[in-house]
Amino acid sequence: MSELIGDVNVSSGWIHKVNVRGLSDDVRREILRRVKEKLGFNRTVEILDIAKGSLHNYLNGLRRIPDDVISKALQYLDEREFNEIVAGIDRLKAVGIIREDGSIDYSLILQAVALASKDEYLKQALLRFTIENFREDLRKMLGLSLSQVVFTWSQGFEEFLRERKKRRKILDPETIAYYRNLFKKHLEGKTLSEDLINYVINHKNKWLRNVFRHYIQYLYYMRKISPETYGWVMEVVPSRSYKIDVRSYPINVEDLIKTLSILKDSHELYYLVYRLMLEGGLRLSHAIYIIESFNPDEIIEINGLDVETSRLVCFEDKSFCRYYVGLRESVKPCEWAYFSIDTLRLLKEYSGISVSRRALTKYVKRRNLLLPKYVRKISWRLMIKVMSREVARFIQSRFGELKVSEARYEDLLGEADDHYSKYLAYLKELSV
Repeated sequence: MSELIGDVNVSSGWIHKVNVRGLSDDVRREILRRVKEKLGFNRTVEILDIAKGSLHNYLNGLRRIPDDVISKALQYLDEREFNEIVAGIDRLKAVGIIREDGSIDYSLILQAVALASKDEYLKQALLRFTIENFREDLRKMLGLSLSQVVFTWSQGFEEFLRERKKRRKILDPETIAYYRNLFKKHLEGKTLSEDLINYVINHKNKWLRNVFRHYIQYLYYMRKISPETYGWVMEVVPSRSYKIDVRSYPINVEDLIKTLSILKDSHELYYLVYRLMLEGGLRLSHAIYIIESFNPDEIIEINGLDVETSRLVCFEDKSFCRYYVGLRESVKPCEWAYFSIDTLRLLKEYSGISVSRRALTKYVKRRNLLLPKYVRKISWRLMIKVMSREVARFIQSRFGELKVSEARYEDLLGEADDHYSKYLAYLKELSV
């Protein structure tokens, strides 16, 4: 912090680093004007030891302000005020990086660049600047040989996406199929080059960036490209961007009722998917997974509890069942699925049948029905009206929002069994 005695800034070590001779006329006038505003006209004349007419001439650009006058004036400013006045090229001249004759003090520049090894923000800023302004020079300097790599979709690449990829593995068969179609259409047989990289960056379908980046990771994993090539390409090609905003999801029960009514009459399988999402607060992918893999008679052991149970447990007196899904290791877990006895009858009828989420979404869009992504949100808002948020989180497998010990797990399972029938009764009350 700067300390003032009288009008003088006594913590003025920064002043000695300023090359006064490198300051432009505009900056000099602004320094003088700032001192005059702080101290007043008469006081400024006194501390600078100049005539009133001289100060007037200096401020109005009629005479150049001498170095010694600026040196005195700087003693009445703090470093923050100086930095507000002096920016850009003038700042570089003031600290001596750019000399009076316009030449550059390379030793100072290199000292500043060396700080990048210790400062992550500065390092990233330098990398971005280098890539944006010297991309081709960087490629040549690193000796990157891109022309030898040809893009080919293979079983090895698919296995990499499912099993070897770091971070989120691609487990959904439909996502794999979508990536394969994008790859075959836009990348198959192409040679890795700057032209291809620019094509991917500027393509209107931003998912192509993801497919491209996954393949670059695969090439690096297979040691077909160097670490320098991998780092450069991954820095140049951004991943698909996501717009983060605040959205409201109004609950329109009429839309929900309309959607369920139409699906019940026109497409019972899709109606079943919506019932599972609504009654259990399930994601679309989990509802489809349950239909395709339904195995109610299997005996399973719940990890961590040493409890053996059938996957399907029904409470006939309360008119609902719970089914152990057991998806714990995926990015979006699903432990249990709760649903009504009526929904169970449909589930038994359609179990083992494949459901395409894309086909389902297109079907409801064409009929202007409620989209699947809203059903879980509606389920959550309705569910917390009749039970605690903690129990609702447990039923909907929102474990990221819920810390559950083994003992508490059993308690929540019991509480969910006790409260779930209230939720079904509330849905019936709403005619859903």
